[in-house]
Amino acid sequence: MDRRMVVAGLGYSGTAIAAEAREAGFAVSGTARDPSRARPPEGVVVLSFDEAGDAIRDATHLVVTAAPGEQGDPVLATYGEAIAAAPALRWIGYLSTTGVYGDRGGAMVDESTLPAPIQDRSFRRLEAEEAWRKVAGARRAALDLLRVGGIYGPGRSAIEEVRSGTARRVMKPGHAFSRIHRDDIALAVVAAAQRPPGRVRVLHLVDDEPAPSADVVAEAAELLGVAPPEQLPFHVARLRMSPMALSFWAENRRVTNDATKRELGIAWRYPTYREGLRQILAESVTR
Repeated sequence: MDRRMVVAGLGYSGTAIAAEAREAGFAVSGTARDPSRARPPEGVVVLSFDEAGDAIRDATHLVVTAAPGEQGDPVLATYGEAIAAAPALRWIGYLSTTGVYGDRGGAMVDESTLPAPIQDRSFRRLEAEEAWRKVAGARRAALDLLRVGGIYGPGRSAIEEVRSGTARRVMKPGHAFSRIHRDDIALAVVAAAQRPPGRVRVLHLVDDEPAPSADVVAEAAELLGVAPPEQLPFHVARLRMSPMALSFWAENRRVTNDATKRELGIAWRYPTYREGLRQILAESVTR
């Protein structure tokens, strides 16, 4: 079967998704604001974001990684007509955020939980989700709303932070973050594209163990064979945090993924941060 995927946004996660899709047999193209700076996987065609209309009209699968701005979703704003006119488009995957659930006081959140955002950026994500629902409904295309936790992976993890001396072990009892390795995002997105729903589907791209950030830093230090940073109480650490960092610490929820893994028939390559950090360290050593 001819399968043509466009990844709208060949950034950190989008590049991994494109590589995974190529391995699965898709013909893949992806967009970049500056194609000259893109580092696409082998076999992936890079397009300027402003010149992707023909590829989108020809696509069977569309992955959207771009974050919405104050004016809404940039892909819909630029290519709404091309998407509406795409005769073969049968699946759309929209990468959203678990931030749409807001603060739950540490309670569990599953795929059936109703959103309750508190941050402006999360409200924008939820508005973008609703816009994609309307587009998919009008086109009768399958839609997956892929709500993603904190993303880490090679080059963007506690391993690099400990090595550089920038890691901080912030202690806030009872507070946990849900996170996901970049390569497991790719795994889930491509699995979803190959098992499209007959409805709008909410999927959680988070690993199996929500955990305090301090535990992740301590694990990275142990793997590197160095002493972990001193414990820093949150009430002290917050005095030097940016508004963006404070906004993440203002929300506490534990996001589950059981329905997602069951629906897609997958197991994570890196089910917790422990396996993920070991992979990142091993990859960095072999470079």
